[in-house]
Amino acid sequence: MNTKFLSALTATAAATALFSAAAPAQAASFGTTGISFQQDTSVKFNFLGTRGMYQSSLGIYDVKDSMPTLIQTLFSETKRSDNGRQNEWRGSLGNTVLGSGEVVFTFLANKIYTLGLNSGDDGSVYSTSTLNNGGPQQAVFGDQSLLKALSLASTTRLQNAGQFTDGVSALFNGGALISFDDRGNGKDTDFQDFTVTAEAVPEPMTMTGLALGLGGLVAARRRRRGSNTAS
Repeated sequence: MNTKFLSALTATAAATALFSAAAPAQAASFGTTGISFQQDTSVKFNFLGTRGMYQSSLGIYDVKDSMPTLIQTLFSETKRSDNGRQNEWRGSLGNTVLGSGEVVFTFLANKIYTLGLNSGDDGSVYSTSTLNNGGPQQAVFGDQSLLKALSLASTTRLQNAGQFTDGVSALFNGGALISFDDRGNGKDTDFQDFTVTAEAVPEPMTMTGLALGLGGLVAARRRRRGSNTAS
């Protein structure tokens, strides 16, 4: 086999392997059955909006023996909505929720977590269905198709909520959408009461390795072009 071609092929294979390694390890679970990872995994959460009548907060809970314990609040409303009942109790970043609207949290390996929406006197609901009283689904996980479904649902019931229970694939491929339904308004199940996105954050050292691998590929190609010109 041509030595120059072999060199370029080796560099390409190395870069491909590094690129694959750059993706975070697949989650054991990220959905309505719970949240857990096989290795420490950082996730960036972004606030999108609220449409619940309560002054609510969203947090991450550690789960031990089926008992959730709050370990970090992600986003909190400073008031019930932007303008009372207007726009279906809509709450937005910079008005109802202050701050940058972005939080990075590192989930530790082999621990069990859940997301929880606390709505004051109305209590808390969890993204893990079994933690809710009676076991109802109070959160949906999905990708852009879920966002479309939610917009079509408006304030009516989300009829196909049972199809949106797993956000693992979306978490590692562009970001997952997570939206809650609180226990208010007769449990209307519109799943628009608190909405965020979540995206896995690649490890810095892995990204450095990827850059080095791609740099090696570019260098190999330049050497091959230089050799061809000289000959």
